[in-house]
Amino acid sequence: MEVREHRVLAVTEPSQAGDARRVARDVAEDIGLDATEAGKVALVVTEMATNLVKHARDGRILLGTLQDGEAACLLAVALDRGPGIGDLARCLDDGFSTAGSPGTGLGAIRRLSTLFDIYSSAGGTVLVAAVGGTACRPDGRLQLGGLCVPMPGEEVAGDGWAVVQEEGVSRVFVVDGLGHGPGAAEAAVAALASFRARPAGMPVVETIERVHHALRGTRGAAAAVAEIDRKRRLVRFAGVGNIAGAVIVDAHRRNMVSHHGVLGHEVRKIAEFTYPWPEGAVVVLHSDGLTTHWDLHAYPGLVARHPLLVAGILYRDFGRGRDDATVVVVREAA
Repeated sequence: MEVREHRVLAVTEPSQAGDARRVARDVAEDIGLDATEAGKVALVVTEMATNLVKHARDGRILLGTLQDGEAACLLAVALDRGPGIGDLARCLDDGFSTAGSPGTGLGAIRRLSTLFDIYSSAGGTVLVAAVGGTACRPDGRLQLGGLCVPMPGEEVAGDGWAVVQEEGVSRVFVVDGLGHGPGAAEAAVAALASFRARPAGMPVVETIERVHHALRGTRGAAAAVAEIDRKRRLVRFAGVGNIAGAVIVDAHRRNMVSHHGVLGHEVRKIAEFTYPWPEGAVVVLHSDGLTTHWDLHAYPGLVARHPLLVAGILYRDFGRGRDDATVVVVREAA
């Protein structure tokens, strides 16, 4: 499964809504969506942007793509910082409007999207939508969602993430190249290539060791892999550097352990840690582009929502804003 970094589009005034629509259509065509799907993308992003301009503060749209073999889809995440939607159920019905418009925005987004979810409170609203093929649909094993956003002012992200599905096991990998910009991106690309090329069934410690050797000659990186064993209800985790990992059960958080070091340069120890993964549990991995002081208790009901929605809220509320930022959230498919 291949993931590209998200583009961040500010949407605070009407002309930016048109810009967002054009960028989204270009991205859709770039990943090979046909004219019908590209048209849906344009409509979805237009409705998102229009709502942000009319109703929100500090509106942004994040555009990313997900490729799984020949299947591709576009992911759009709309973020704002309030005032929130007072009656979300009514706003999802066509014909209801608080701004004198036809009131078809959220309903249209939901109808046109492969994936749709929304969470709103006084602190703001996050809406996620996907348009495209089967790459964005649950595969019967896991639901997952992730954001990878370059540092402001950079064209490429020095972070990255990937997921590999094997029989009974899913492996989630997150990497953060040292620093930011092209040098960090080079290290992240090398780490991702090593992860994808590793032999099936390779244990998590050996996976990180393999990445360590692959990064020699680069500026180095932090990385971690979480192996979710659906049969044994376990998570096996190994990491080096500043990738944070946690298992969330009913919004209670258990942090996973990474060792200090820089892959490709100095690593003193790589070890595997094992954690229970009960039904309903969620795994979160993120780079240090997010602070570690987040708590899902502050968001009632969020832990049960789509992982991309969870990732969007964590990015919005806990992103540092001065580094590349990646957050990946995984849960069992319903």
